[in-house]
Amino acid sequence: MNSKIKDFLISQSIIFIFTLVLILFLNYVFISYFGLNQENFIFIIVPLVIFGLILYLFLSKPIFQPLFKSDENLQKTVKETLHELNIPVSTILLNTQMLQRKIEDEKALQRLQRIQKASKDLLKLYEEMEYSIKKEIDNIDKKEFYLDEIVQNSLEKFEDIKKDIEIQKAIKSDVLINSDINGFIKVIDNLLSNAIKYNKEKGFVKIEFKDSILSFENSGKTIDTKYLFDVFDRYFQEDSSTNGFGLGLNIVKEFCDKHKITINIIPLKDGTKIELNLKKVLK
Repeated sequence: MNSKIKDFLISQSIIFIFTLVLILFLNYVFISYFGLNQENFIFIIVPLVIFGLILYLFLSKPIFQPLFKSDENLQKTVKETLHELNIPVSTILLNTQMLQRKIEDEKALQRLQRIQKASKDLLKLYEEMEYSIKKEIDNIDKKEFYLDEIVQNSLEKFEDIKKDIEIQKAIKSDVLINSDINGFIKVIDNLLSNAIKYNKEKGFVKIEFKDSILSFENSGKTIDTKYLFDVFDRYFQEDSSTNGFGLGLNIVKEFCDKHKITINIIPLKDGTKIELNLKKVLK
């Protein structure tokens, strides 16, 4: 256990025990002096509870204050660092694009493309970190976007890894969503990633939107019914040999709970179907 956490817990335990013992002692004194009956119960117990709470908060303040200040300073430092990081990464990307127009040597162009790819990866990490901070402080604005465009963009990301899996999509182009777009993209990416990862050779993935329900159905191994309540737990993996950390469905569940999107997992004879009820986020 971290030494700071240990010190914090010990300090809080001492304050709690001290406050509790003091309240019990005062309670004993008052009852011994006034006695305890139905008429004076509320006048003895309630003031003692309120006094105990105020005393506990007063004694805890010196411990909590540095903790909150440290957290505030850390958030400020991370935000400033991220802001400064965006400038050099954007500069690298801009300059590589300009150099590509002038360089003709094939090997030099390949090196330049590798630099460009690495810069884009850095920019993506920056965007991920920025989103995580905004989500943590609950400062994410909702945005209107089309469901079909988000799903199509996600499909393009997985084009190279889907191999021989057939993907079928049935979503009308006019389905408008009003939500946190970055979080929604993560949900679609994770559901599609799982549908491909747990599929079989020459299998299929069906993505459909009908009556406010967005569904992802994939062929392959069906999910064991005994794990239906565990799959959303952080780090849970039904098959430990599968690549990944078991975070995908936990990310999906966290977003859906926050935005009141109901999730339904349906084990099939030869595969799995996951349904999202988007009624609350439809425009």
